[in-house]
Amino acid sequence: MARGRTTADGGGTTARGTDIDVAVVGGGIAGLTAAHRLRAAGRSPVVLETADEVGGRMKARRVDGWIVEEGTETLAVRGYDATWRLIKETGLDREDGILKVNSLAGVWRGGRAHAGTGHWFGALTGSGLSLGGRSALAGLAASVIRQAGTYDTRDPAGSPLGTGTVAQLARGRHREVYDYVLQPAVATGWGWDARRAAAAPLVATMISTWGLLGWRTYRGGMDALAKKVAAPLDVRTGHTVEEVKETAAGVRLVCADGSVLTAREVVLAVPAPVARRIHPGAPAEEQPYLEASTYSPMIRVTCLVDRPLAPPQRRGTPSVYALLIPEVEDGRISGLTFEHAKAANRAPAGHGLVSILTAPDTTRELLGESDAHVLGSLLGSAEKYAPGLNAHLKQAFVHRFPHAAPDANGAALRLHRAFLGRPSRAVEYAGDWIYQRPSSEAAVQAGELAAQRLLSRG
Repeated sequence: MARGRTTADGGGTTARGTDIDVAVVGGGIAGLTAAHRLRAAGRSPVVLETADEVGGRMKARRVDGWIVEEGTETLAVRGYDATWRLIKETGLDREDGILKVNSLAGVWRGGRAHAGTGHWFGALTGSGLSLGGRSALAGLAASVIRQAGTYDTRDPAGSPLGTGTVAQLARGRHREVYDYVLQPAVATGWGWDARRAAAAPLVATMISTWGLLGWRTYRGGMDALAKKVAAPLDVRTGHTVEEVKETAAGVRLVCADGSVLTAREVVLAVPAPVARRIHPGAPAEEQPYLEASTYSPMIRVTCLVDRPLAPPQRRGTPSVYALLIPEVEDGRISGLTFEHAKAANRAPAGHGLVSILTAPDTTRELLGESDAHVLGSLLGSAEKYAPGLNAHLKQAFVHRFPHAAPDANGAALRLHRAFLGRPSRAVEYAGDWIYQRPSSEAAVQAGELAAQRLLSRG
């Protein structure tokens, strides 16, 4: 990938007087998918990415034998159809680029991790729930399964849950359903406040993936697919777009370095708040959804340790790689991931890689603080979940995401169908916020949709 120059031949044509056929603003997986589909259809997309590497929230760095993933990413064998299409088209599957995750997710309760959250093992053992909690969860699961055909990951508000929140889904049920299942699930994985975020995207996702069964990860790190998709594309890194504006001659792009480009069409593959800022002239019917599509921030602290640490567990139970920490148990830390338990190649032999995820209120408190302050606030608290963390810590990285996950609030879900039904225009959008579902699958689906909408314009 090059800074400011073309890296691949294009197959389309630009409109008279424009510099670029299709400018894709954002080199995350959504933008790369849109460019991939457009190029396959004979167009000449150019990806403009602010960072020095592609990947967006799916980025990883290599440090002395560790693969340090900035976000958290796994993919399911079910419910990730668009992602698997991309994997197969790029040949990543044939290159042994996908690994099976053999360890499980678990929840913290009573001083230890209970393996099996979202998995059949947890259904057998209870995964930390009392008999009353298990019965209530089984009842909720049965009611959801009976209506499974009415849930659509691309139309969350169309489900029986409508815009009801995660907290409302738990209302009237055993308290453990909220405290030890729903609240930690959305806080750890997506940074959501369960009192604000809608339950429908969570339930639709769990139905489509069959819970946490059959999950995989990328051998080369979470950015492996992004890099594979980007390889044949014209990607220009270090290129920040500050404003886009539709004109009679095409779409005008004003860049941070003072340069101005024109494009026949544009895909804004950036978070909705960023799209709203750089596209102030968005049509009036698009603006309400752009404004309603707010994001939850997240902080992830990745710790390189000199041995493979593990959370306290009952002897003989499966290892836990993703530890969900309920708000009632902590309040500052929402979870830990033991990356070496997810994929052995994440750390050198005999070493470990542990990440700490902050709870929503803690994220807001620490987002603007220094790395030293963040580490000082979290490392001590994380010790009980990963005994030996501080003694064996070699190096730590703080990753901040002001726009980590679309928070699927009720206002956005109510406007969702109208936004998807709008006419195709020269400026289209891509990102997981298009479907209000924080996952790489939603981002890939949105990239495909943006390409389809532009191609439909002729």
